[in-house]
Amino acid sequence: MAVLELKNVTKTYKLAGGGSFQALKGISASFEAGELVAIVGESGSGKSTLMNTIGVLDSDFGGQIIYEGKNLATYSKQELVDYHKKSIGFIFQNFNLIPHLSLLDNVAMAMTLSNVDQKTREARAKELLKQVGLEAHIYKKPDAISGGQKQRVAIARALINDPDMIIADEPTGALDAETTDTVLELIKDIAKSGKLVLMVTHSERVASHCSRVLRIDNGQLLEDFRQEELVIEDSQNKEQVAVKNMSWYNAFRLALLNMKAKFGRNALVAVGSSIGIMSVVLMLSLGKGVTSYVKSTMNSYTNPKVTEVHKNGTSNQKQMATQTNGNSAAQAQANQDMLKALTGTGNDSGFSQKEIKKLASLKDVTKAQKGFSTISLGTTTVKYKNKEASIVQLQTMSSAVTDSNIRQGKRPGKNEILIDAGTADILGKNMIGKKVTLHLTVDSKQIEKTFKVAGTYSLSASGSSTATILARYSDLASLYKETGTNLKPNVIYLTAKDKDATSRVKDKVKDLGYSGSMQEAMTDMFSDMLTIITDVLTGIAAISLIVSAIMILVVLNISVVERTKEIGVLKALGARRKDIRRIFVSEAFLIGLSAGALGDLVTWILSLIANHFSQAMFEINVVAITPQYVISGLVISILISMLAGMMPANRASKLDPVDSLRKE
Repeated sequence: MAVLELKNVTKTYKLAGGGSFQALKGISASFEAGELVAIVGESGSGKSTLMNTIGVLDSDFGGQIIYEGKNLATYSKQELVDYHKKSIGFIFQNFNLIPHLSLLDNVAMAMTLSNVDQKTREARAKELLKQVGLEAHIYKKPDAISGGQKQRVAIARALINDPDMIIADEPTGALDAETTDTVLELIKDIAKSGKLVLMVTHSERVASHCSRVLRIDNGQLLEDFRQEELVIEDSQNKEQVAVKNMSWYNAFRLALLNMKAKFGRNALVAVGSSIGIMSVVLMLSLGKGVTSYVKSTMNSYTNPKVTEVHKNGTSNQKQMATQTNGNSAAQAQANQDMLKALTGTGNDSGFSQKEIKKLASLKDVTKAQKGFSTISLGTTTVKYKNKEASIVQLQTMSSAVTDSNIRQGKRPGKNEILIDAGTADILGKNMIGKKVTLHLTVDSKQIEKTFKVAGTYSLSASGSSTATILARYSDLASLYKETGTNLKPNVIYLTAKDKDATSRVKDKVKDLGYSGSMQEAMTDMFSDMLTIITDVLTGIAAISLIVSAIMILVVLNISVVERTKEIGVLKALGARRKDIRRIFVSEAFLIGLSAGALGDLVTWILSLIANHFSQAMFEINVVAITPQYVISGLVISILISMLAGMMPANRASKLDPVDSLRKE
């Protein structure tokens, strides 16, 4: 029974000018196992075109090519892949070995594409290399051996999956006479083992070694005659190779070998890409470090269990002022209302007893304290002997004032006050225990009262603070009562059961429509400003990521051009489009992984240097790298690289195998 049968096979090429050219004109022939067939013809006769159609490197043909009773033209994509992997082997004139792979990997390539395990494929490749006399060279690269040895490697590669047919395209065209005889003997032995060997040649000398000769000219079969019959030798049963599709692991391994071969170029690309990743991660870490420092500094002098509650009078007045555009009277009234809110004299700034009870009943709240705070705007002063200082803020003591706020002295008792450290310096040295006179205006009435200084107060470690006096709420209420005014609390201090509960209490307070302390507002404002600055700087740094993507795109496109012939070989050996894409996408992944890891490493080193100096100068870590930033940098780098690699990968997968193999 014929192994292969051609029935009226035709092939027509469309020309660029709109015409057509018929390269094959109704070729019919049948071939049996154990034949060594020479297809002879001059250049342009159609012999190579015939081989490409039989090998289905070019599947656009007319007529029928019957293999195992089925027309190759009706094969599905997967059936064609299987046909290349297990039914046919190719021996090329120019060897077409992959230069960055060892002889062992070159020979085993078809099995790699068939997803055969490494141990099995290496054992088979070593056996074939031994048969062709190259067992001493298995780990060498193709550039390290002669032309005749390269052709023997190509023969071993064609036999790796033990196919039924071998197509040899001018297998001796690049060899000298002595090496030609050696290669022809090897090919003849392949035919004697029971395989069909179709050999394209223009040499009569080569054709004389064959058992059958087909002469082609101008796309037509002119002559088909038999010469000596080959005696088929007893051979072992055909080894069945389980044909599967190449796995991601093998695609990744091939990508890694190529990356290694072009290490210098790929290393430079990774370094260039890492700059963008480093910039982004560094900006994010710097922003987090500075923001964390601001927040911790602002919060270090407050009781973490206390929530300060204000009515939204000030913000409401601001909103009203915004809405009075063009109305001078309304604008003036809005300004007056805002001034009252700031000074604590506004009607809507005080808390009713009902509101206080509601706040005190919140979950996680253990205590609620009344408080009062006012900005005096120059109407409040404190005097000691002949020295006087203006007070900007007058407020009451609460649990929010921590021991760390008191620089000297103690918490005030009855008719005692705390004054800020700066005001104490103005009034005199060692003010603790001294009596001072407080002058303030209540409802347009000037009043004064003598208090004892219990201690000095500050909001920061540096001692800087707004000119402030802290008095007990009861003492301030008594002072207001003397003028016939009832002191109404305009701030409530809620103490949570623990630090973790504080955030929950603050959220509930905001849900009820109240606001937090001025310090919280300032902290949020600074945090928002720093976040905006960080985002802007990160955005600027991210521009370099676009440059990185373009660089990777260019490099992988160059790689496709350089490896066009390699892609043709892989397709001839049974690689799917998906397999080609996987190889190039894996290379992009490796570039992205290397760039991301390098970017993270450099950022970490820079953070150590920056934090060393910032600790020495300010006792802070100005760069705060988090695992999230490191992982994000790595993931972003990989994604950008793989996205940039998709277009070259698709381009590589769509290359025509015939055109690829002709590429020089």
